[in-house]
Amino acid sequence: MAINQKPRLKDSALRRFKLVILVTLLGFLLFMILMETNLFQNFAPWSSDNIREDPYAGFGRFDSNDELKLPKQTELSIRLEKRNRLPLRNLDLYPNLAKDHIPILLYVHNRPQYLRVVIDSLSKVTGISETLLIVSHDGYFEEMDKLVQNIRFCSVKQIFAPYSPHLFPDSFPGVSPTDCIGKHYPMLTTNCRGNPDQYGNHRLPKIVSLKHHWWWMMNTVWDGLEETRGLSGHILFIEEDHFILPNAYRNLQLLVSLKPKKCPECYSVNLAPSDVKSRGEGNNFLVAERMGNIGYAFNRSVWKKIHKKAKEFCFFDEYNWDITMWATVFPSFGSPVYSLRGPWTSAIHFGKCGLHQGQDEGDVCIDNGLLNIDVKDIDKVVNINSEWPVEVFRGQPGYGVGFRGWGGWGDERDRQLCLNFAQMYRSTPNVSRS
Repeated sequence: MAINQKPRLKDSALRRFKLVILVTLLGFLLFMILMETNLFQNFAPWSSDNIREDPYAGFGRFDSNDELKLPKQTELSIRLEKRNRLPLRNLDLYPNLAKDHIPILLYVHNRPQYLRVVIDSLSKVTGISETLLIVSHDGYFEEMDKLVQNIRFCSVKQIFAPYSPHLFPDSFPGVSPTDCIGKHYPMLTTNCRGNPDQYGNHRLPKIVSLKHHWWWMMNTVWDGLEETRGLSGHILFIEEDHFILPNAYRNLQLLVSLKPKKCPECYSVNLAPSDVKSRGEGNNFLVAERMGNIGYAFNRSVWKKIHKKAKEFCFFDEYNWDITMWATVFPSFGSPVYSLRGPWTSAIHFGKCGLHQGQDEGDVCIDNGLLNIDVKDIDKVVNINSEWPVEVFRGQPGYGVGFRGWGGWGDERDRQLCLNFAQMYRSTPNVSRS
């Protein structure tokens, strides 16, 4: 009997051992599933009580990173993208936007001394409390963030470009360890990654970020952002070194209403002359001229035309978004791209420390943001008359046929990322490299 009992005991022990192993494996799998479910939430150090669980809720359709082959995000990039879905601020002060409001989009990088001036000027704009101010950040800089969070004079929406090169310290679209750097020499740059521009220079993240931010911002505000993706009217775009005069918003509203009647061929309206040094003619007529990059506004129909030229925008070897538009996108429209404005400026460019100044240690641009702009009485009231005729400025200087751009945008990865931004909120991509 003892001889027959030993095998049965061994079989029973083996079954118990297998059961323990099976339970352990099931417990481990359940733990991994729970961890993956909560992974996205665990990245955010900011308060996330008001953020929807769906990572893309509040946005239009956003194709996955795998589908678009977007760069793998850093933790900071993920946190900021989550912040993009926070609700508007100051709803307790301004629960309703005016029915005919024109949103203002202010895009910034890292010049807090300038941003303080711009915010102060905006606070004095007549009608500012009626509209929505969207601030788009290229990178994350704490002082810039705090300045925007302290705004109380209108409804505010903050968005952060999640693929800004400034958020990727050791990988594309920042600088990767294997990237080619500086001038391209065929015998010396064979074991690094990157395509040089037409002048033989490899990419610089702080340079390409200008074009990337503008293009991401445009696609997001027109097609992705819940607050504006259904808007058919105009949006005003300003930068962190644009001083906005008190009459700017009322002048903007009047220009937008006059454009269909006074200048139906105009694509946009401007708050300032295309010549950044000009304060306007001061005459009794409206002006139709080349679209400027200071205080410009256009509507969705114009955005659709721009978006259709994504390939031209993304493949032109020029790191400046505005020169790219003037040199390749606008000429493809088939007719002059005029913008309507008044004879006095309502926005002034005041920046001295630009992209190439004050960025490197030992090369500091001294500018504390203090300036003395003389705001006259005429700048505080609407100074546009709806009865004035329109003077068309033809034959303005621009970029002629054969202009190939100033370079800085030759890397294939930047071009593909640019195209991906054009497809982020589109269920059926309408741009390709073919």
